[in-house]
Amino acid sequence: MSARTDAEASQNQAVTGITPDTLRVKLVEKLEAQHVQIEDLSGGCGQMFEAIIVSPQFSKKTTLARHRLVNGTLKDEIAAIHAWTPKCFTPEEWEKKKGEMSS
Repeated sequence: MSARTDAEASQNQAVTGITPDTLRVKLVEKLEAQHVQIEDLSGGCGQMFEAIIVSPQFSKKTTLARHRLVNGTLKDEIAAIHAWTPKCFTPEEWEKKKGEMSS
């Protein structure tokens, strides 16, 4: 489902109630995320999101376990959207990644 106009995009978001902000709030609240960056890749219709999530709860977890934790937290929201791509980091990994990106 993709929105062809701004009006359709607004209507889709109104129906699902899913915005980058609603996703961010839930991740901070449930996963104690220290940094959440969510980008709507769907052109504003709220159907395709990519996220960077930094949480100490990811410590000592595999990538698959991290994704399962996030997907379980956002189970209802993910069911209502078309695509969801999380990138999960511990605070230490995120600091290292930020250092690499600025080099």
